[in-house]
Amino acid sequence: MPKNSLNVSLKGADDIFSTEESRQEQQREQVQQIPIGELFPFKNHPFKVLDDEAMTRTVESIAQYGVLAPLIARPRPDGDGYEIISGHRRQYAAKLAGLDTLPVIVRQMSDDAAVILMVDSNLQREHILPSERALAYKMKLEAIKNQGARSDLTSAQVGRKLEAADIVGQEAGDSRNQVRRFIRLTNLIPELLDMVDEKKISFNPAVELSYLDESQQRAFLEAMDGTQNAPSVSQAQQLKKMAQCGEFTYEKAFDILGQEKKSEQDTVTIKNDILRKYFPRSYTPRQMEEKIIQLLDAWQKKQQRHNER
Repeated sequence: MPKNSLNVSLKGADDIFSTEESRQEQQREQVQQIPIGELFPFKNHPFKVLDDEAMTRTVESIAQYGVLAPLIARPRPDGDGYEIISGHRRQYAAKLAGLDTLPVIVRQMSDDAAVILMVDSNLQREHILPSERALAYKMKLEAIKNQGARSDLTSAQVGRKLEAADIVGQEAGDSRNQVRRFIRLTNLIPELLDMVDEKKISFNPAVELSYLDESQQRAFLEAMDGTQNAPSVSQAQQLKKMAQCGEFTYEKAFDILGQEKKSEQDTVTIKNDILRKYFPRSYTPRQMEEKIIQLLDAWQKKQQRHNER
């Protein structure tokens, strides 16, 4: 056979002698050093990046040790830089620390897969505001529904198919009902949602208030400002019922918020962290209560003696 008719392809020495381990290593995701200016926030990112004490500590750590955990990002559709999926706080802290580049793992991801990873990576944080959890749950729920992922699974405990809310709750440590209650908060106007974050309105009343429409919520906000009172659960439920029956007015909201709450009539509550400042750590709540009563009795007797003089 003529020599030039042979179809022989010779591999290079690197291909011949490469090991399976080295080939797998080449396929693994690599950490890249990417200029900080080429990293952009995730669209509609629900988690707040705050200049608080925790951020100050993060900046100090990055200034001393650098960014130890790489960010995760994906290429932007227009080819201009990368969209951060995980690591928004690290990027912000790195800017404050004066870094020029950051270690980043770049992944090609669909919108829904990116949303799920973004939410899951941020829900691991120790402190999450109610508004952050509410918006994150909503985004992840919509992404799971879009994917249709795992919608056919069946819970062995209750013998029913898992809903998307079940999946969101299981992976975050909440029930599906609690997931839905958090998502209800996204119906609040921004001013009221901020008050939930600031603990000016408690979570349970806020869920009830989320059933008011925007104009009713703004009227409620004025009534709350006028009475300088936050709603109890029962008061919020009354407001919700009035709204559903078409009977909601500013005047009625003002009257309801002006009522003295039953809990205010019957109890006085002092937070545990306040009391702990005045007692040894070994004291139980019962021991603290007994000591407070003892001190009040002593103070009362002292006042009686003073008045008898």
